[in-house]
Amino acid sequence: MKFTLSWLKDHLDTEAPLAEIAETLTRIGLEVENLEDPGAKLKDFTIAYVVSAEQHPNADRLRVCMVDTGSGDPVQVVCGAPNAHTGMKSVFSPPGTYIPGKKITLGVGTIRGVESRGMLCSAAELEISEDHDGIIDLPADAPVGQRYADYAGLSDPVIEINLTPNRPDCTSIHGIARDLAAAGLGKLKSERFETVKGTFPCPQKVELRFAPGEEKYCPAFALRLVRGVKNAASPEWMQRRLAAIGLRPINALVDITNYITFDRGRPLHVFDARKVKGTLVVRRSRSGETVLALDGRIYGFTGHETVIADDNGMESIAGVMGGEHSGCDETTTDVLIESALWDPIDIARTGRNLGIITDARYRFERGVDPNYTVEGADLATKMVIEFCGGEASELTLAGQIPDSDLIINFPFAETKRLTGLDVSERESKRILESLGFMVSGNAPVVKVVPPSWRPDVHGKADLTEEIMRIAGVDRVLAVPLDRGGTVPKPVLTPIQKRTRAAKRTLASRGLIESVTWSFISKAQAELFGGGQPELALANPIAADLSDMRPSLLSGLVAAAQRNADRGYGDVALFEVGQVFRGDRPEDQLVAAAGVRRGLAKPEGTGRHWQGSGPVDLFDAKADALAVLSASGLSIAAVQVVQGAPGWFHPGRSGTLQMGPQNVFGWFGELHPKVLEALDAKGPIVAFELILDKVPAPKARPTRAKPQLALSAFQPVERDFAFVVDREVKAGDIVKAAQGADRQLVTNVAVFDVYEGKGIDPDKKSVALAVTLQPREKTLTEAEIEAVSARIVADVTKKTGGSLRG
Repeated sequence: MKFTLSWLKDHLDTEAPLAEIAETLTRIGLEVENLEDPGAKLKDFTIAYVVSAEQHPNADRLRVCMVDTGSGDPVQVVCGAPNAHTGMKSVFSPPGTYIPGKKITLGVGTIRGVESRGMLCSAAELEISEDHDGIIDLPADAPVGQRYADYAGLSDPVIEINLTPNRPDCTSIHGIARDLAAAGLGKLKSERFETVKGTFPCPQKVELRFAPGEEKYCPAFALRLVRGVKNAASPEWMQRRLAAIGLRPINALVDITNYITFDRGRPLHVFDARKVKGTLVVRRSRSGETVLALDGRIYGFTGHETVIADDNGMESIAGVMGGEHSGCDETTTDVLIESALWDPIDIARTGRNLGIITDARYRFERGVDPNYTVEGADLATKMVIEFCGGEASELTLAGQIPDSDLIINFPFAETKRLTGLDVSERESKRILESLGFMVSGNAPVVKVVPPSWRPDVHGKADLTEEIMRIAGVDRVLAVPLDRGGTVPKPVLTPIQKRTRAAKRTLASRGLIESVTWSFISKAQAELFGGGQPELALANPIAADLSDMRPSLLSGLVAAAQRNADRGYGDVALFEVGQVFRGDRPEDQLVAAAGVRRGLAKPEGTGRHWQGSGPVDLFDAKADALAVLSASGLSIAAVQVVQGAPGWFHPGRSGTLQMGPQNVFGWFGELHPKVLEALDAKGPIVAFELILDKVPAPKARPTRAKPQLALSAFQPVERDFAFVVDREVKAGDIVKAAQGADRQLVTNVAVFDVYEGKGIDPDKKSVALAVTLQPREKTLTEAEIEAVSARIVADVTKKTGGSLRG
């Protein structure tokens, strides 16, 4: 919600500075997101007098002007504007000025052999309008030397606030002023004015045509005809305010409705009366009907929207956007002013279904003041007659304005009970009344009637909130929580602990955290096992963000490729987030994933004189095992099985599991076809773990770590080479060697795999380095030989291998 300071002061009598207004807005719950001074970019532009304007000696369309800037001698300016002449006053910019309309910084130049020390500017060059036909022509009484922004009123600060959905009253500047006045920052100006009396009956018929039970979609519809109008440009002050908040002025009739939408929070619509044929009918749409809207697009209806139609067909999408056919333009002479009341839920659903976001929808779906329906039409009529002339008819009201009979019994002590804020009964009553609530009865319990513009207030807690935010949350005393006499229980869940451990571990391994979209395209979702109909979004924000992601890898691969496209090819990224396998709660899982590209190995990124190679599947495997270890899982218990889902390379990938029924992760090189579909260049290695499926570590009687036991004896290392079938996994050989003597064997590492000359074609040689660590005494040669024999025997028995000669 945007508004200017001067616009706010139309409704609030205050002398408070801008900083105090901004601070107060945030304090009472209307958070200020941005403060903008549009005059800052025009600070160097001043009013100047053209002493003379002579023909350029070397160009027919240029003039050499001597310009009095109000500071020193006149300066010479070469100007190409057709309206530049002696004796006029215009806007001058000296050298060094940034020209916003041209996106350049002005310097001293020579144009066709004549020096130019500045510039006379058009409105388009200052970005205050689209007029670029000539330089700005100011009145004769414009003060030479004064800043043009101050003279033209362009230094009006723009305030932008962030509204929560429960504050429809503050979608109007008048409502914001009401809150500030209640907070003691000034006095609210009266919004009442005399009702416009029509001089003839309204000839346009209106009918609310709904089935029984559907009357809620449009409880009331007010309409008035103003004939004999002249639809020209709106006043300059109105155009300036609308432009300041990002609206493009169109014409007086349209600008008036836009102005009242922001000024009073009352969206209106105007029809060109001559383009309306027959009775205006407010009804539900029919499936297959379409309308050409004011944005130039054709919208189709499903039968679940409220529309306005006449004998020509569709004229408007009720409460959202008008139709092009009956729109007002410069030829409009008779105008119908509509002020209607629409159902908030219906408007929100219609806007979502059609994908339309408008200022009218923004307000109607939050709930507008029903009691301002007629007054909004009167205000619009008054402004139309003032700016465009014409004669108004009597007001036609179809339906009736709904009455609210809500009365809340409110004990003043409720504020203290719910918030801890001690506000006196007198101050509480003043706050509520200043916000428009009617308070009757005697303390300690009073009866409170909410105003019509506050549909969000339903009970005592809502009234307490109003008192607290206006009185000031800063008045709530800080009271420490009672810690009790016992040790507090852990507050983090196991998955929260596991998530944090995964992030710390991956960051320590040189990966950079990335946060990617939870939505991906359907094609990408299908690449990673998703794309089910139940995971498609009903109203995606973009065509390529249509499905919930089944995997984190699509977003990480895209992020890695974007880095590569910008020259950072050696990139390692990780993400810990949610993936979706279905539409049930248990199908929403927490995953940890990482990708490595180029030379982004764990020991360092990039090229090095000692040598460096590209990442491989073992880097991804190490990342995954590090996360599992940090989660408390014993790495020795993790089974590594060859193969992975279809998005991994079939021969360069693996699955992490603890039994075939508990698969919780994958790692490896991504499939080239998947990378091609993602428009990414590989190779890229990746891993993904489903943290919800990782088994919890066994409970221990104490959280203390076991005592560190260091052996004083020298470890012994022995190498073994076993010839086994090619299908035998190296991991099975390692486990067999470890099981030979779990007390002495402290480490087993594969250091060589050989296939070729000297080995049968269907065999391979796997070499192990086995570390023996004695703890009670130094091992004798006989003891070492005995352990070695057990290792050979266990490997032979469990894998069918033999010791290589």
